[in-house]
Amino acid sequence: MNPSPVRPARRFALVPCAGVGERAGTSVPKQYAPLAGQALVRHTLQSLQRLQALQALSATLVVIGRDDAHFEQAVPETEFDRRWLARVGGATRAATVAAGLLALRERGAEDEDWVLVHDAARCLLQPQWVQRLIDTVADDAVGGLLALPLSDTVKRDDGQAQVRETVPRQQLWAAQTPQMFRLGLLQEALSRAGTTVTDEASAVEALGHRPRLVLGDWENLKITWPADFALAERLLATR
Repeated sequence: MNPSPVRPARRFALVPCAGVGERAGTSVPKQYAPLAGQALVRHTLQSLQRLQALQALSATLVVIGRDDAHFEQAVPETEFDRRWLARVGGATRAATVAAGLLALRERGAEDEDWVLVHDAARCLLQPQWVQRLIDTVADDAVGGLLALPLSDTVKRDDGQAQVRETVPRQQLWAAQTPQMFRLGLLQEALSRAGTTVTDEASAVEALGHRPRLVLGDWENLKITWPADFALAERLLATR
């Protein structure tokens, strides 16, 4: 009897969308705040849908809070298949992503499939940036993330808004998303790291691995502060 063929690894996007985003100063969770005429997260999902159309992704799972009352109004059902919406979000990003990985397994994802975790608030994502990440880490044993080398001089304060020291910026990168790891590895990493890690790469690093840094783009900004909305709207208008 011939052995069964090995199924190629698939790629799934996972969007944690259960946060509040208090620093953004919005009246609703920032992922649902209006940006250029529609909810911020809708822009993010439209970018990921373009990747699905190019067959770079098999599907996108959005993880929202159990009591979320905004998503259905913000994202039309004609644009996003509700079968890929999971109401299992936790109190932290790590908890939300961990719950999302379980939800992916329920939908048929397996250990060797890739998961690209992407911030709901990075709404300016371009397909070519993600394709660069996919191409770079496709044969990597660990995975990797989009990131940018720091260009500004970096200061560490003393807790009272005064400079304590200047930190050498050589070899320092600002992490972005997507962050791309095998489902099995990422699930193990998050289970060991707990809920305090602020990105997936940190959890994978804690296992002793070295994720690959893949050049991102400065436009792949994360909407965090009130002024970021105006900047993002100007950038969207140029596309």
